[in-house]
Amino acid sequence: MKWCVPVLCGLAWVTAACDDEPGDTRPDDGGADSADTTSDAPPADDGAPPDAADDAGTADMTDDSGTADVAPGDPLPDDARIVYLHHSTGGVIWDGGVAAAVAAANDADGTSYAITERAFPSGDPYPWENYPYDYWNIWVDHAGPDPYLTEPTLEILTAEYAVIVFKHCFPVSGIEADTGSPDVASPTKSLENYRLQYDALKARLHDFPANRFLVWTGAALTAAGTTPEQAARSREFFTWVKTAWDEPGDNIFVWDFFELETEGGNVLLDANAASPDDSHPNGAFAARVAPLFVNRLLSVIAGTGDSTSLTGE
Repeated sequence: MKWCVPVLCGLAWVTAACDDEPGDTRPDDGGADSADTTSDAPPADDGAPPDAADDAGTADMTDDSGTADVAPGDPLPDDARIVYLHHSTGGVIWDGGVAAAVAAANDADGTSYAITERAFPSGDPYPWENYPYDYWNIWVDHAGPDPYLTEPTLEILTAEYAVIVFKHCFPVSGIEADTGSPDVASPTKSLENYRLQYDALKARLHDFPANRFLVWTGAALTAAGTTPEQAARSREFFTWVKTAWDEPGDNIFVWDFFELETEGGNVLLDANAASPDDSHPNGAFAARVAPLFVNRLLSVIAGTGDSTSLTGE
């Protein structure tokens, strides 16, 4: 089992297995099996001209069909491809029925959206960590056409997928006090560093206006897994993400997962958790919110992401 350890968090109780919740039957092998597609490689581009024949279902920057000019308020093509980047919490929600809800929407609406899940970062060789620093490190600091430590950059992902969904593992909420010396290149979990990293990410995501990005507000920790001060800082950061960092009219959208988990508080409610000592969500919660995630995703694809509920309710 890989471990998702909050670097420099300083709280032993925040350290938790951030790979598979108790009872999860998916082998933690880093590979694909009948229930685990996290190692599936993204579909390769077929080399077709960047027109209607483009196999990614995405808006190519060089597309002469006009899809490259699709505004965030316009619908994406009916065959848009989506990649769902996650670790264990995202895996629990995925297993709550994400793929089935997308399939049902396709049947009802006559669309053919295709959603693929994959672990990101994979943990081999890049560490099994998906915090603001890691997205900044891979997508901003090591941007380019080549993978970084086998992880796909935005240049690679945006060529394959129209919509990129990404999130953080729950130790993201183990936020330490600011030092007064913010550093965008620091893996230390603090409000000052997170804000710098998110601002740099936003500028980078704006470099791909033909694509859409759906980021979750972070997974919360249970009351037993945090302190009141850390919990308050997590609420502060994710409120900033959805009210200040996120801007109407651009290609970035938010799904407010933190609000669903906490129901207005600062911690993952025990009723929504695997256990009071395990900050993974439980199966009942996942089954309830997976359709809400898909509602939010479909609104982003349809071009109504700025006018619909952030929780998908």
